Amino acid sequence: METLEPILAAHPFLQGLDPRHLQSIGECATKVTFEAGRLLFRGQDEATHFYLINQGQVALEIFTARRGPIMIQSLSDGDAAGWLWFPTPYHWHYDARAIFLTRALALNVKELMQRCEQDPLLGYELMKRYAHLLAVQFRVTILQLVDMYGA
Repeated sequence: METLEPILAAHPFLQGLDPRHLQSIGECATKVTFEAGRLLFRGQDEATHFYLINQGQVALEIFTARRGPIMIQSLSDGDAAGWLWFPTPYHWHYDARAIFLTRALALNVKELMQRCEQDPLLGYELMKRYAHLLAVQFRVTILQLVDMYGA
């Protein structure tokens, strides 16, 4: 039986995580592939998985009635897609679409949250990484606003 722990350990989101936590996360993970153009998830749908991108490119999009889908960010190798699932209720706030063939690990959100509840150290480690993703996203959003409004 193939273990996903080496792939998880190599992903930037999980680098340096205790092997016991990698094993626990690995039990919630599956390999997935998305062809170009395929949705990983759609805004407002229930968030069932969190994706660690190993290879490919994913567009995060919001939909507007006037302009249709607008790409707000592009993710690629080593990025995490779907980080807004963490607070309940577990629903997406945007769409994610594969731009190119994308290979990722899909982590089952409910299983992962149960493991975090059972193991507070695992929960704390994931929360630190989640907080970092939020900080990076905040900086990206600020730069986009500055660019958009020419400030």
